Amino acid sequence: MCCASCAWHDVPLKVKIWSAEAGNAAQPLIVLVHGAMDRSASMLKLSRRLDEQYRVLRYDRRGYGHSAHHPGPFNMAGQLADLLGLLNGRRAVLIGHSYGGNVVLAAATRHRDLVAGLVVYEAPLSFEPWWPTSTAGAAVIKAVGQSQLAAQDAAEAFMRRLIGDERWLALPERTRNARRSEGPALANELADLRENRPWNADDVVVPLLVGYGSETAEHRRRGMEQVADSVAGAQSVCLQDCGHFAPTLAPDKFRRELIEPLLQRVGEPWASSSA
Repeated sequence: MCCASCAWHDVPLKVKIWSAEAGNAAQPLIVLVHGAMDRSASMLKLSRRLDEQYRVLRYDRRGYGHSAHHPGPFNMAGQLADLLGLLNGRRAVLIGHSYGGNVVLAAATRHRDLVAGLVVYEAPLSFEPWWPTSTAGAAVIKAVGQSQLAAQDAAEAFMRRLIGDERWLALPERTRNARRSEGPALANELADLRENRPWNADDVVVPLLVGYGSETAEHRRRGMEQVADSVAGAQSVCLQDCGHFAPTLAPDKFRRELIEPLLQRVGEPWASSSA
């Protein structure tokens, strides 16, 4: 029998993180972690393609969506505290998109007993010296330490580069204002990622599939191939005719070519609280 629930979860310092769970609570857990300037709603289609067989948790990371009023800090330590609180001792397969890919990789190196396997899709490796400084994210980092308005303007510029001016202007004013308000979270988490390597390849010992789209930027492809080459046993998968937003725009392909092969490698059961 399938069930669904939404809740505000306490994490350290009693700050609330919004999350939703769907599927039978007795089934193995899969957690979906979204990227920068995004929210868990973008993972809803993917969640619905999994929740008949698994328990699926998705959540709004601090600073975004229903968790937009989180005061921070917007760094990897905070991200891991939130994820750990939501897991609440449960062992899970973690699926990370973009910045969320770094969150799940960091979790796998620090909490091995709770992580059964990983899918990482187009995670930015901005902490690497070769990562380009001309990306949308690099431009946002310059707003750190500046005014609230500067951070909001940086968030708008980031979104315009991601989705285009026409789509941005077509958004309702309320939505545009909400996205602009997420500027401080965006700028600070990206600055932290650039300055502090969140994980080391040698410490990733769980099954890992990394993915990128055939239509993605060259630096994203290079980054994912580097991860696959540096983590023992990792495999890379190129999703044909997909770009950066494959988890949202191609959820069937994403499940079929990335998640299902990973779950076959992980094996069952992984639902226990310890490895």
